[in-house]
Parts: sequence; structure tokens; C-alpha cells
Amino acid sequence: MALPVQALSDDVSVAPQLSPQDMAAVAAAGYKSVIINRPDMEGGPEQPTSQSIMDAGLEAGLEVVYQPVVSGAMTQDDVTRFTQLMDSMPKPILAFCRTGTRCTVMYRAATGQG
Repeated sequence: MALPVQALSDDVSVAPQLSPQDMAAVAAAGYKSVIINRPDMEGGPEQPTSQSIMDAGLEAGLEVVYQPVVSGAMTQDDVTRFTQLMDSMPKPILAFCRTGTRCTVMYRAATGQG
């Protein structure tokens, strides 16, 4: 399966909503870490839970962190935490939310590109 990934740098890429079934492909693509920026239930009951994705990611050998960020309500604390995760997690990192836009905006804010 081809992952719908957009590289922002050598170390950080973003993607739209991923599922537990995607975690093995994420690991096979060479990613070491995943940041989940989409809050649970934002997309309703059909959206996979962060816990199910974290469990599948751990099983695939990934480090996975749940950092929910509300769309349209991003704070400086969200950007600070995202920066800390980018600095501390094994690279390369794949961050995802509903479309990848939230992650991209945080990345740009964290790196001074936006």
C-alpha cells in the first residue's frame, strides 16, 4: 500500500488520517516515529481511536505519541509540544491529522517557516 505522505524535511513528513492497519506500512517505509495530531472522535465513530493506532504502531516497532490538536484552535503550547516531540523522537517522523494540514502548520510554526 502506498502511504499518502508529504515530506516536509528529511526528518518529518505528514499524512492524512491513518489507521491501525497502516502502521506496518509506515514502519516498512522507514519511519521510526508517529505523532497523532487528530483528536479522538473528531471524525465521528468511524475514525480509528488513537489507542488502536498506538497499539498497532508499537507492534510494528514504532514510537507513537498522541498529541491532539483541535482544528482551527491551535495554540502556542501545541506548537511547543510538537517541537519537543520533533526534537526528541527517533527520526524520521510521520505526523498525521485529518488532512495533514494541521501538522504542516505546526511544523512551519515550529521551524520558523510560517
